[in-house]
Amino acid sequence: MTGTTRTSADLDPRRRRTLYRSWHRGTREMDLIMGRFADAEIGTLTEEELDDFELLIEVPDRDLFRWITDEAEAPSNYDTAVYRRMKAFHQHGAPVDL
Repeated sequence: MTGTTRTSADLDPRRRRTLYRSWHRGTREMDLIMGRFADAEIGTLTEEELDDFELLIEVPDRDLFRWITDEAEAPSNYDTAVYRRMKAFHQHGAPVDL
């Protein structure tokens, strides 16, 4: 079970691959962070935004999780509009039940 709620039938091969990789990162926490964002946004990302998102997929889970949770600052080369959009997507004022 991947957790995805989005079908990839209407996506081009690159977006299908990116969606899959978003849900198969290695740790469940990062699957949920990257995968849920991809489910919601993969169809609307421009080619340049998709480039930036694919770069984020390459970041080790531990590092990316620290950036998302504000335990560490994201390096400037990863602090893109897509990164900030993904981070904002997961901002909540109260605990989230998974």
